[in-house]
Amino acid sequence: MHSKTLHVGYDDRVTPVTIGDTNPLVLIGGPCAIESYDHAMMMADRIGQITRKLGIPWIYKSCYDKDCRSSPESFHGVGLDDGLQILDKIRTETGLPITSDFSSADWGAATGEVVDLMQVPAYLCRQTTILRAAAQTGKPVHLKKGQFMSPWNMKNSVRKIEHFGGNEVLLTDRGTFFGYNMLINDMRNFPIMMETGYPVCLDATHSVQLPTSMGNISGGQREYIPHLLRAACAVGVHAIFMEVHDDPANALSDANTVLDIQYLEYCLSHAKAMHETRLALFEKWGEDRVHTDD
Repeated sequence: MHSKTLHVGYDDRVTPVTIGDTNPLVLIGGPCAIESYDHAMMMADRIGQITRKLGIPWIYKSCYDKDCRSSPESFHGVGLDDGLQILDKIRTETGLPITSDFSSADWGAATGEVVDLMQVPAYLCRQTTILRAAAQTGKPVHLKKGQFMSPWNMKNSVRKIEHFGGNEVLLTDRGTFFGYNMLINDMRNFPIMMETGYPVCLDATHSVQLPTSMGNISGGQREYIPHLLRAACAVGVHAIFMEVHDDPANALSDANTVLDIQYLEYCLSHAKAMHETRLALFEKWGEDRVHTDD
């Protein structure tokens, strides 16, 4: 199924990335939260070495404020002003396109002045004020499917973004609530969300989360990240989202779900191979037309 494309970082300061259709698989990745400038730059350098080796385009992701943490005592981030300064430095010094969550409509304009891709958190995917603020920046919008949302209802959030002037959207699945403290990934979600005409993405690290299963923090099952990556790339995602850290046990946010960077090359190699195999199969046999006219 063909999709529109997203054009991320198309100015003279960064290396542009195109997401969608038959373009190469894209990584959106980085630490969950900005911990410091030095740590952010170190992670950008190390992830960059791996993506360059594998020939995978990527967008640096890290958040300045994690507003959905389970506990008020958890690390929520370095804040809007300091965080955007750090992200702007990374963008300038590395030439990478940048993305970050924003959890308040009041943060939208300032965030849009720095990032290349506006990321809407899953819990806020229905919030009209957030979607309006994202669209009005003029930047592409990364819209995560709420864990409570059906894939077919995501079209309503897409229509809100379009109503407010946005015409480049990436739709991401990060799992669906299955009872208490459990998420599942339904691989049908991707072709269903592609019916909007926009490209799709798997959030591989949040999908293995066990929400608030440890009292005031979330657990996770990171050993299943490669399985979900291979499955989603075989189904046809155009991008993969992964939070990556050099020392997960001491990560200040999502310590139980972030991918240890020592496994990043392994995971990306599998994902890229599956993506390219799928494209080769479609080139030989044509795209899926099984019972589509029933």
